[in-house]
Amino acid sequence: MSKDAVNTAAVASRTDATRAPADAGDAGYSKDLKARHINMIAIGGAIGTGLFLGAGGRLHNAGPALALAYLVCGVFAFFVVRALGELVLYRPSSGSFVSYAREFLGEKGAYVAGWMYFLNWSTTGIADITAIALYTHYWSFFTSIPQWVLALIALAVVLAVNLISVKIFGEMEFWFAIIKVATLVAFMFVGIFLLATQHEVDGRTPGLGVITDNGGIFPHGLMPVVLVMQGVIFAYAALELVGVAAGETAEPEKIVPRAVNSIMWRVGLFYVGSVVLLALLLPGSVYSGDESPFVTVLSKIGVHGAGGVMNLVVLTAAMSSLNSGLYSTGRILRSMAMAGSAPKFTARMNRSQVPYGGILLTCAVCVIGVALNYFVPSQAFEIVLNVASLGIVSTWVIIMICHLVFVRRARAGQVTRPSFRLPASPVTEIATIAFLLVCLGLMWNDPEVGRKTLLLIPVIAVLLVGGWFALRRRIEDATNRELSDLTK
Repeated sequence: MSKDAVNTAAVASRTDATRAPADAGDAGYSKDLKARHINMIAIGGAIGTGLFLGAGGRLHNAGPALALAYLVCGVFAFFVVRALGELVLYRPSSGSFVSYAREFLGEKGAYVAGWMYFLNWSTTGIADITAIALYTHYWSFFTSIPQWVLALIALAVVLAVNLISVKIFGEMEFWFAIIKVATLVAFMFVGIFLLATQHEVDGRTPGLGVITDNGGIFPHGLMPVVLVMQGVIFAYAALELVGVAAGETAEPEKIVPRAVNSIMWRVGLFYVGSVVLLALLLPGSVYSGDESPFVTVLSKIGVHGAGGVMNLVVLTAAMSSLNSGLYSTGRILRSMAMAGSAPKFTARMNRSQVPYGGILLTCAVCVIGVALNYFVPSQAFEIVLNVASLGIVSTWVIIMICHLVFVRRARAGQVTRPSFRLPASPVTEIATIAFLLVCLGLMWNDPEVGRKTLLLIPVIAVLLVGGWFALRRRIEDATNRELSDLTK
């Protein structure tokens, strides 16, 4: 066995009594996130622009069967969060899945998990500031301001919020989520009222007849529904934030199970329920990828100002995503820096116990997004969004692999599983991993964007391998120091 493997095994086999904290990157954080913050972070992670904006184009392509696609993808997303929730209760850590990858897969696993997650959120951050700039241009007051200026202002505002304190981050996410939930609930009441009163929408009587008279549940066949899943699965990205945020709450053993379990019914209510309502109100052909489906419905019944209200909500969703990305990557990078696999400055914390080094590194990448908004404003969003998809799939796959190893060690008596468990292991993990890889493979059917994105995988792999060899000595030194501290 190699020296690296021996060191990793030694670190991983420590008992709870001998490691405090288990991850050096967990030291120094406040515990200011409350139950309401965690619950709303869970909701905010499950509701975003993928529903408010993306559902229109998907309804047009897949028809009413989109609800089935959201349900299937939602179940697998729930499995991922449930597995992560079990790992959190085993050992809460702000390093989250990177910390668990270090314990169960070794430093190489943690290195890949961390940098792929950074790739996900840094590129998502670029997409978010681009979206914020585009949504802000909706109002005539802002149209004269260059897109790149609005993107830079949005980044500066969210950066300031993140650097103040974790409590301010939690409050911001809490209210962002409130806005999104209130909007969906209001729309669902409107939709149910239209169905109950049989009020005509665009000259059609809402109900099952809208579906049966326009090609049924699968108006374009099964294949469009299968293909649309590659986009649907990414609508659930950010659910793993629950695991990161748990490291900064005082009672994770009480808060996390409630937050994780509530995700399932929220997915059913908000995603599946709203898509079913949309399908019952108007045919899929009426919806468009250029407009929120909720705006489409409201405009058809003569609600003036619906576009402005929904634009504000979508803007809020993008701000929430950017806020979450800076928060999570700051914590993940600190965990990596303490192990030697990220720049040293990303381990630094300010007086408010915020890991500002990692947050600033993510912001530095987002500044590239500001440049994209300057040079190619019309293409900036698509360029980065597809790169982010590679990061989220790899993150979720690594979470499930970590859980597989965790369960295997528990059966060997090396660790103890908490009572809050992922059901039907290892079948659940294997099925989820297979499903995620199939969704990734489906991107090949999109020659314009998806195929080019998949061709980036060898490039990313080369960069990861090169980075590992550049950092390997420092990682070994960090591991040896930790072992030395344990033996004192």
